[in-house]
Amino acid sequence: MIYEIFHETKFNYPSVVTFSHNIARLTPKDCHRQKLLEHKLEITPKPYESNEFMDYFKNKNTYMLIREPHKTLTVTSSSKVELLEDKIDFYIQKAKQTTITYKQMLDRLASHKNTDALAFQYLFETDSIPMPSKEIKKYILESFDENRTLFDATNEFMQRIFNDFKFVSGFTDVTTPIEEVFKEKKGVCQDFAQFAISALRSIGIPTRYMSGYIQTYPKEGEKKLFGSDASHAWFSIYIPDFGWVDFDPTNNKLPNEEYILLGYGRDYLDISPLKGVVKSSGESKLSVKVNVQRVEKI
Repeated sequence: MIYEIFHETKFNYPSVVTFSHNIARLTPKDCHRQKLLEHKLEITPKPYESNEFMDYFKNKNTYMLIREPHKTLTVTSSSKVELLEDKIDFYIQKAKQTTITYKQMLDRLASHKNTDALAFQYLFETDSIPMPSKEIKKYILESFDENRTLFDATNEFMQRIFNDFKFVSGFTDVTTPIEEVFKEKKGVCQDFAQFAISALRSIGIPTRYMSGYIQTYPKEGEKKLFGSDASHAWFSIYIPDFGWVDFDPTNNKLPNEEYILLGYGRDYLDISPLKGVVKSSGESKLSVKVNVQRVEKI
């Protein structure tokens, strides 16, 4: 299964920007679940300097320095990715068969085995994903009996978020605290992912933030509009002796061959599509267009 992904980010500034430097994370992963076939990044105005590097989480970054005066910055990513359906399905089925319980996982991590070392960094709070309140911890522990398998407990927790929370666009932004998301029981995919991560970490489960895209479909009888898609977020837990297993609370699904992985980190800020510093005045206006289109294999 092959997908073409178009992702355009445009900043409009109220006054001329004389200097800016930015980092874009818009290159899909080349990994066990997918192959990156093509990728192109177009930047307007043309950067004075640009280079690529891999960050700590092995996400591909593009650094760009712009010295040309401008009032608009446009960064357009075009990619073609092949999803490895058989490998993805096999991995999901094997994950469902894992038997390690929640208590066994805690005991295993307490033994500090070298094979688990890299997972520990996903246990700590960050600025945007702090440790949660007692109420949130009580909420998640309703699913996590110590003798229940880690997979089954997390799967139920994902389902509860899907059933208890409402998807409401515009209610939150990247700065909205998880406590407010929990209180109001509404938000978007990023909120649900970060809420779940905070709750899971609070009971000792290494969890990372996953960023990417998902194939969407228009309503019956309607034509899909180009650019009407959006980036997507979910979470992934660490199961000792198996690896990382993804869960999508927004759609109550285990991410399958319809999910394209862009990158991962401890939270949204580790994998934000575009961030930087500009020399200007006033607030900029941001517009984003995303299109995910399945294409036939050649």
